[in-house]
Amino acid sequence: MRRRSRAITGIRTWTAAVGLAVVAALLPPVGAAAPAHAEANGVGLTPALGWSSWSFVRKDPTAAKIDAQADAMKASGLAAAGFQYVNVDDFWYQCPGSQGPNVDANGRWVTDATKFPASGGTNGIQAVADHVHADGLQFGLYVTPGVSQQAVAQNSAILGTSYHVKDIATTTAEKNYNCKGMVGIDYTKPGAQAFIDSWADEFASWGVDYVKIDGVGTSDVPDIQAWSKALVQTGRPIHLELSNNLAIGSAATWKQYANGWRTSGDIECYSSCSTAGTLTDWSHVQSRFGQVASWQPDGGPGAFNDYDSLEVGNGSATGLTDAEQQSQMSLWALGASPLILGTDLTALNQTELGYLKNGRVLAVDQDAIDAPRIVNNGNQQVYSKKEKDGSVIIGLFNDGGTGSTTVSVPLSAAGISGGASATDLWSGASLGTISGTYSVTLGPGAVKLIKAVPAGSGGSVTIEAEAAGNTIAGAARVSACAACSGGHKVGYIGNGAANYVTINGITEPTAGSHTLTFAYLVSGTRSFSISVNGGPDIVEQLTGTSFATPATASMTVQLTAGSNTIKFHNDTAYAPDLDVVTVS
Repeated sequence: MRRRSRAITGIRTWTAAVGLAVVAALLPPVGAAAPAHAEANGVGLTPALGWSSWSFVRKDPTAAKIDAQADAMKASGLAAAGFQYVNVDDFWYQCPGSQGPNVDANGRWVTDATKFPASGGTNGIQAVADHVHADGLQFGLYVTPGVSQQAVAQNSAILGTSYHVKDIATTTAEKNYNCKGMVGIDYTKPGAQAFIDSWADEFASWGVDYVKIDGVGTSDVPDIQAWSKALVQTGRPIHLELSNNLAIGSAATWKQYANGWRTSGDIECYSSCSTAGTLTDWSHVQSRFGQVASWQPDGGPGAFNDYDSLEVGNGSATGLTDAEQQSQMSLWALGASPLILGTDLTALNQTELGYLKNGRVLAVDQDAIDAPRIVNNGNQQVYSKKEKDGSVIIGLFNDGGTGSTTVSVPLSAAGISGGASATDLWSGASLGTISGTYSVTLGPGAVKLIKAVPAGSGGSVTIEAEAAGNTIAGAARVSACAACSGGHKVGYIGNGAANYVTINGITEPTAGSHTLTFAYLVSGTRSFSISVNGGPDIVEQLTGTSFATPATASMTVQLTAGSNTIKFHNDTAYAPDLDVVTVS
């Protein structure tokens, strides 16, 4: 017997197969297609969300510390909100002096076993990666270009070849901020690519999902090309990030070979902090406003501008006020930057944890669209971008460190003619109808981040099932899907009450009826239980022909004013896979 919900009523039409027109309607517009880039690694289609050891742990990473941060990411709910990478930065390897890192028989860095002890014959880094994976997260590791002088001195054999390190090494110094002692590789020499391949293979065998190459620049393009190729040949999807202060004139190269690149130096202020002992200060965030504007044309799906660590979550210990932390997160989201936390996840301030888990703001970042700057008037900064559903995201900032100011933006500059219904994305509150010029008075370092739905736009909202900000619980997990919107879907939904997907971030200015359309995948027949705002379930049987080709279903839903959630689950049997949800 079908149980009907008071929240979901009306005509339901189910399609067993999707025609080309329907698929085209669900996929992003042509202009938003992911750029071709050399890895073809299937990762990084949306900005990476995670944590790095550098800001807080810095020079003393240990297995215990990294394990604790991974556990805290899971326990805090950040993992459920979409944060997934736990990355070990520098100082994980043995550094005996200034002549380069210690190396194994094949010239690759040796793990510092004091910090990362082996466990049951398992390398210490792999043991941490195993712990991170057991938390349902992904693991990242750090490297710098070139080869250690220790490998040159030992003339290490290149694994799988008859060549040795002296056959490929140059005398040109390469950057390594810890040990020093790295020299260049001549990639025209036989054995050079094989050396990087063997290193990438080792990382893959340890369970590495993310590699940061630090200290690279325009002169290191051969290293970047070699690592890009090496990571692909491992057969393991591995995100490749470049650091730091990459040249804007070579942006086309960075996006060809990497998933992200640092646009400047470190966000940390070190000994120059305006408040001693903090991670950063407002002046270091201020410098990013111009970078977000300058780099805006260069980011996009698969390859993103990286404005460095997000210092949100530890209260005054970050060096930023609450308003400044909201501003940093808003600016990074408008710029579709990776959100890699630098704060201590074991000591999160509950208010600021709420900032990090705000699904409305995370969705602004995960749309993979870079916002251009449309107002640059002293301390008044405004950025705006148009979403696929026709809505417009506008961020108004007072980037001054002292004093309040009124920030104004002509809505026509954001592409809005006439009125628009607006929502405050930080609070979820309706701002009513805005038109003409929108103004707001902001304190020092403060932001107003709004979503404006122009009158007559239909107000549709499209949210990928895998989007950060949704709740993907239990065994439910994201997987690649070539025919799906965004290239991904969420599978393993159901077969127990703990395994479900809740679509968050559906914000409406007023209550009323809306059409819910969702794309699903199934071979045969399975059922979804669907609940709006925690209301009663409606159970519908869905039929399809393939777990590789989406089909669609539509129904009428009653939404409330403000934020809404839609839960897809099946407490007793497996449900279909879920691709994308549209409310119009």
